[in-house]
Amino acid sequence: MTTILEKTAGLVAFVRTVDAGSFHAASRLLGSSPSAVSKSVARLERRLGVRLVQRSTRRLGLTSEGIAYYERVAPLLRALDDAEDIVQMADTARGLLRVTAPLELGRGLIASWAQLFLSQHSELKLELSVTDRHADLIREGYDMAVRIGDLSDTGLVARRIANLPVVLVAAPVYIERRGQPASIDALQDHDFIRHQMAGRPYPVVFANGTQIVPNGRLDTDDGGAIRQAALAGAGIAHLMQFAVQDDLDAGRLVRILPRAAMPTMPVHIVHAFGRQLPVRARLFVDFLAGRMAALSR
Repeated sequence: MTTILEKTAGLVAFVRTVDAGSFHAASRLLGSSPSAVSKSVARLERRLGVRLVQRSTRRLGLTSEGIAYYERVAPLLRALDDAEDIVQMADTARGLLRVTAPLELGRGLIASWAQLFLSQHSELKLELSVTDRHADLIREGYDMAVRIGDLSDTGLVARRIANLPVVLVAAPVYIERRGQPASIDALQDHDFIRHQMAGRPYPVVFANGTQIVPNGRLDTDDGGAIRQAALAGAGIAHLMQFAVQDDLDAGRLVRILPRAAMPTMPVHIVHAFGRQLPVRARLFVDFLAGRMAALSR
């Protein structure tokens, strides 16, 4: 009878090799040699009777069987790591935390807060992926994702950590050219720098339920590009307030219809850990919620 130790022989070497991208990089993680890691993976392949890894002089890739096997065993190995992490005390939390966040929050806030978080937890490492693409947390190996707006039913655990105010803004040069709109209806006669999502412009919604699809000739999926275009006088921008607060304070941008209340934008942390978060993840969630609390006021 094959023992559990025999079944798992080479599994750690295989997963670490895929995560690191090469036998050489995996050997550093495992404190071994590249040849030893390669031989361990080869023994696993012989036991399974399939080729998992495509080896070449330039790159290391996975076969279709390797991809399927990795997708099943990598979460199990991560669960073993997390089981140890769960019982750690907060002041001894250690390890790598992989987080994905949207561009506007990742660049504008989280990246600037990262050093403070890491200085409070010297044995933690943070890997931050900044993209508006919704990553597959389990398939891509992320611990958690920060997401803006209403959530679709993904089967992930979600915690709302903030409700961020949204504003309409424009540059003084635009207002001099086109005038300050006096009502929500008047917005239809103005140019917007439109936030495009899934090929469509994002609607502008007001607290009274009114919703408009803005007119405009410049569309982009990047909040930073929208801000820059607004500063150049290209039109009205619909952005989260934190992203333009410095511009408002300096007079580079001004509020449009400041008395027309707009709903806040929810910010969630989503993860696949279930009810029991590892310490490293819980520390980051609490830290992020605390930092964002001031922006929600």
